[in-house]
Amino acid sequence: MLKSIQKRKNKLNAQRKARVRSKIFGTAEKPRLTVYKSNKHFYAQAIDDVVGRTIASADGKKLGLKANREDVKKVAEELGKNLASKNIDSVLFDRNGYLYHGVVASFADALREAGIKF
Repeated sequence: MLKSIQKRKNKLNAQRKARVRSKIFGTAEKPRLTVYKSNKHFYAQAIDDVVGRTIASADGKKLGLKANREDVKKVAEELGKNLASKNIDSVLFDRNGYLYHGVVASFADALREAGIKF
């Protein structure tokens, strides 16, 4: 891929990410839940932006899972358990610039089934 095309794609991705992130701020009672997906793995973490601390996280790579719809549901279940153990039942969902479809939507639906509201 040409460098100019890649630079433009990176710039547009950063703009989408900043637009979504500018509207969301997590607290200890209602943390920001951010997701990251690579071509191989899926990661999610709940962040308290007041202190700048990660409250709970789930790592698809450590669980030995890939970034597909079925495996992402298992990551959501793991994160739901982590949040429930910390007495958190409501979060703000930060899709991190990704479109809300496919893997991200599947993760969100599975997290709702695990009892987390957003």
